[in-house]
Amino acid sequence: MESFSVLQFLKDKTILVTGATGFLAKIFVEKILRIQPNLKKLYLLIRARDDKSAKQRMFREVIEKDLFRVLRDTWGDSLDSFILEKVAAVPGDISYEDLGIKDSNLKEEMCRQIDLVVNVAAITKFDERYDALLDTNTMGAFHVLSFAKNCTKMQMLVHLSSAYACGEKSGLIPENSFTMGEMLKWPRQLDIMAEKKLVEQKLNQLQTTGAAEDEVTSIMKDLGMERTIDSPLIAYGKGKIDCLPVNSQTIFDLIPADMVVNSMIMAMVANANNPSSQMIYHVGSSLRNPIQFFQIHEFVFHYFTKNPYIDKYGNPVIVGKFKVLDSPAKFHKYMAVRSVLPLKGIFDDTNSEKLRRAMRESGVELDSFNFDPKSIDWEDYFLNVHIPGLLRYVVK
Repeated sequence: MESFSVLQFLKDKTILVTGATGFLAKIFVEKILRIQPNLKKLYLLIRARDDKSAKQRMFREVIEKDLFRVLRDTWGDSLDSFILEKVAAVPGDISYEDLGIKDSNLKEEMCRQIDLVVNVAAITKFDERYDALLDTNTMGAFHVLSFAKNCTKMQMLVHLSSAYACGEKSGLIPENSFTMGEMLKWPRQLDIMAEKKLVEQKLNQLQTTGAAEDEVTSIMKDLGMERTIDSPLIAYGKGKIDCLPVNSQTIFDLIPADMVVNSMIMAMVANANNPSSQMIYHVGSSLRNPIQFFQIHEFVFHYFTKNPYIDKYGNPVIVGKFKVLDSPAKFHKYMAVRSVLPLKGIFDDTNSEKLRRAMRESGVELDSFNFDPKSIDWEDYFLNVHIPGLLRYVVK
């Protein structure tokens, strides 16, 4: 796996990327276009009603983002023509069979040309409607797999899943696959078709009783409720919360997105000559470079003390240290606030470490494709990358 072979592997390849306007997909697309402009084609599946709308979304939500500034500097005025030559926006939706692609000629062309499928389409808002979650995160993956099987030149399907896939497991989480129907909660077996039927029955019941759309949405959201990590950090910076119910020793599994993309590319190259491979890679930090909540606490306090958030009136928000409520008694005594569900498990990354070792032994340019969590300086990452990035691209 010499360094040139990564570029050689990608040369003249045709890749389908689902969820193309999503966070990770954009980083993947930019990386591929930047390191190997001689790929044949990128098909980007985008939710849109027609070709024109898909192309508009591609430029507005992907190509025109600041992420593409290096490509813009490299290609200058020729960037748009380069994009139009190498990238095709495809209106579709993985929630439907054939990925919702209505143009039969385009679908046939894609099935003849596609070498690789990268599925990063998913709903990661777990307060989303359960029917939408089931259609995208479960049936969507099935539809992508079915489409990939119809691609005559198909070499590999890369499927990404978030750490939420481990459920509430504790201890060391192995890099193992699930069997069909296996669940992480009781009951231990899941019949997907039965779940779809349950959703249909619930929707029909609500329709029969004349439930308003907002009531339908609320009830369906109740079926899939969970939370995320970044909103409390920003809420803290804005002075909206000053406490969290969390054990200060809790380990959080964080990994920069560019490392995820690098690991995707290297996994593709490493398994290129093994079509029957079904490798699972955990790309995380909890085993090799763990970060605990008290460290995040210190970094966030330091950042917002030095760089206070400016409110809508132009005044700096002064923050104090979090009150850490590490027991139910402390929590109930203080107040009920939005809770953060801390990560209970540590992710085994033996397969990922083997992949990194193979990279080092084969002379791959590590700076270009690094995804070693041990190389992360957490203080530098939080103070100079993570928090500034949230404030720049997430906070409105």
